Amino acid sequence: MENAETLVNILIDNNFTITTAESCTGGMVSSSIIDVANASKVLNVCFVTYANEAKVKYLGVDEETIIKYGVVSEEVTAQMARGAMKEALADVSLVTSGVAGPGGGTKYHPVGMVCFGIGIKENVYTYTMRFGDIGRNNVRTQATSFVINKAIELLKELGYSK
Repeated sequence: MENAETLVNILIDNNFTITTAESCTGGMVSSSIIDVANASKVLNVCFVTYANEAKVKYLGVDEETIIKYGVVSEEVTAQMARGAMKEALADVSLVTSGVAGPGGGTKYHPVGMVCFGIGIKENVYTYTMRFGDIGRNNVRTQATSFVINKAIELLKELGYSK
């Protein structure tokens, strides 16, 4: 993925490390990064925390946040982003949590809805996208592209890119 290469190069240029904490994408984000030569210079550990219990145990997500907002929420992805950076000792984190389908959707969390968290140093940015009922793997692919592109955009806005 061309944009993953851009991301890796920005991270290398700034001596940053990155981690991912993925639910609905199940490792696609980290795999996209790993596909890039020199990824080992910026990537040490990634998390696939598909179950709620894993988000709590490995990333420090508060169970009450999951109960109050639902696992597919910006509140949860923010906690995942902070927890992943802390546990991986990383400067940047990319997080996904969503409903890829074909089932599992609700009125408030429809199929194709994905929440994102992007941690950069001490800041966390959250987003929600509704890709629609476009098929499970299409949702996962769109979510992977979105979070990588948004991270590049944020890093550039924050002055971390030449």
